[in-house]
Amino acid sequence: MNPGGENVTGERLRAAREAAGLSLSALAARTHYSKAMLGMLENEQRQIRPEHARAYADALGIGSALFVEPADGEQAAAEWIQRAAASDIGGDTLERLELAADDLAAAYPTTPPGELLVRIRQHLGYAGRLMDSRKTLTQHRRLLVTVGWLSLLASTCHIDLGELPAAAARGHLAWKLADEAQHSEIAAWCLETRAWQQLTDGVFIAAAELSRAAQTIAPEDSSAFIQATAQEGRALARLGDSKGTNQALRKVARLVSGLSVPDRPEHHFRYDPTKSDAYVATTLAWLGDPAAEAYARHVLTDLAGAASVRPRRIAMANLDLGLALVAADKPDEAAEVALAVVTSGNLVPSHYWRVAEVVSRIEEKCAPDADAVREAFRDRYRSQPLDNPRPRT
Repeated sequence: MNPGGENVTGERLRAAREAAGLSLSALAARTHYSKAMLGMLENEQRQIRPEHARAYADALGIGSALFVEPADGEQAAAEWIQRAAASDIGGDTLERLELAADDLAAAYPTTPPGELLVRIRQHLGYAGRLMDSRKTLTQHRRLLVTVGWLSLLASTCHIDLGELPAAAARGHLAWKLADEAQHSEIAAWCLETRAWQQLTDGVFIAAAELSRAAQTIAPEDSSAFIQATAQEGRALARLGDSKGTNQALRKVARLVSGLSVPDRPEHHFRYDPTKSDAYVATTLAWLGDPAAEAYARHVLTDLAGAASVRPRRIAMANLDLGLALVAADKPDEAAEVALAVVTSGNLVPSHYWRVAEVVSRIEEKCAPDADAVREAFRDRYRSQPLDNPRPRT
């Protein structure tokens, strides 16, 4: 049975609560006693009665120092079953939170990252309140997984905004939650996201290594595995490794052959086979392959005819085309494409280096139109200089 009040001191109540990692407010939410009342019990300003001790034991659960298993075997077994199933979380609460996380991931391609972050934080706040509630082991793992996805998406948004310390903190949290929940796909996405950040920072060797590490832990039939493979190919292209790049491209082609379009192809963490051509276009453009121009035009045609508009993906495909046009000695046309991208207003900070690269290549061709792109960029993004890219390995 649960402990009687005559043997329980306020110090023991406090120690049990703190050992469970609960504040007075969190414990008050689990009992029908107020925070002030609980504080008086722990300070022994109120007499501790049996019902007080039982309330603490019930709220803190089986792992609590206050819990005493009943001597009667049948009663003990029944109480263990009751406590293991005890939960303050309603039947569909977690399902709604999981669906909300999917909605946010699906909104990523078309929502400004700052706006999306506000919505992500709101759901993380709600998840935090659920974390302080009683729940079953299954519910606990589901909550950890959902918070892991939300944290990873938040990290991605921070990278888009150039907020790298915040991105690192969110990514580390997602990694820890993936480890706690034994969720290998979230862990793989953490490494892939870090690889993408290194790629945008110009640290190409690290990007390739992180992409390979992601592939080693991702389930082989997962979106994370495909994405990490494609990311490795892009990193190798920046390093000028033609053989490695083409191997990665062939591997992605095998992985996506026969792959059906997911229910929500816009979902950031579900690989859409139509992404494959876009990644090939980017990879070939970075490699300087003559086929890049045709691929980029093909991708833009497909995007123009798609059921949903994806402005950021269109912007990236145009920058691929711009880079390919410079390589094909068409700097004037490349400048027109880059100018259209800049004036579209669909860029985020993590894209700026790609515009700078196209402009720098145009300038190498001594084309005067590069100045027009720079001026338009300054007008549209006043606080952001269009610096020349500084690739690092």
